Amino acid sequence: MAGEELRPEEVETARDDTADADEQPRGPLAWLRDVVRAWGPAILAVILIRTFIFEPFRIPSSSMMPTLLIGDHVLVTRYTYGIWLPFVRKELVDLGDPERGDIIVFRYPRDERVNYIKRVVGVPGDRISVRNNQVVLNGEPQPREYTGQHEWFDDVCRPHAGKHYVEDLAGLKHHKLTGPGFGGKFSNTGEIVVPDGHVFVMGDNRDNSEDSRSWGFVRYDQIKGKARFVWLSWDRCTSGIGEPRTNRFFHDLYAPPAAL
Repeated sequence: MAGEELRPEEVETARDDTADADEQPRGPLAWLRDVVRAWGPAILAVILIRTFIFEPFRIPSSSMMPTLLIGDHVLVTRYTYGIWLPFVRKELVDLGDPERGDIIVFRYPRDERVNYIKRVVGVPGDRISVRNNQVVLNGEPQPREYTGQHEWFDDVCRPHAGKHYVEDLAGLKHHKLTGPGFGGKFSNTGEIVVPDGHVFVMGDNRDNSEDSRSWGFVRYDQIKGKARFVWLSWDRCTSGIGEPRTNRFFHDLYAPPAAL
């Protein structure tokens, strides 16, 4: 037997009911619910990735030149030294400690709203001093090779000249700059010992870096991650709005230092 048929007036009523339902105004809560359903998973994924896996940072200053240039965008791995619970900064999983030569992003100890990037020079137990801009680690001056003068530009595109070295920091070779003269006020420091749970950091542009020589150590819980490579670089000191430094795209920060 065929299904029951609706009378014409019932068909018309059903159509009218459907039209009324479609035309009902949607309240703000319903709109918000739809937005959360559509975008919530993507937003949550981005938050989790930035909190626990990767986070990008842009270099705004000259303190790490010539390793990092103003306008470099670096990718930082958040998980390198462990998995930390945000806000309370409790370490959930310990995956290792910072090592000498690591380039780290951390919360500036004097104002934790600000992010800094520097190179780890001393780890817990190390005795650190500086003599004529040369790092002395546990009583041993770290080798450095002078390669000549190097010109660089600051954050307002003013040119500067400095002495370029390749420094061997406990086996890791990297670029280093000092001033053209006899050094700045932190080119000579007394010996200090790095305490447990802290690191001593310095910028590679030694006479143009505010670092542990000035304000002290960085606690482990202030470290956000380890910088790995430059994924994008923009030189704004060229004409117009600037131009990309394509030769720096995906540049490994720990590759053997090439000639500048």
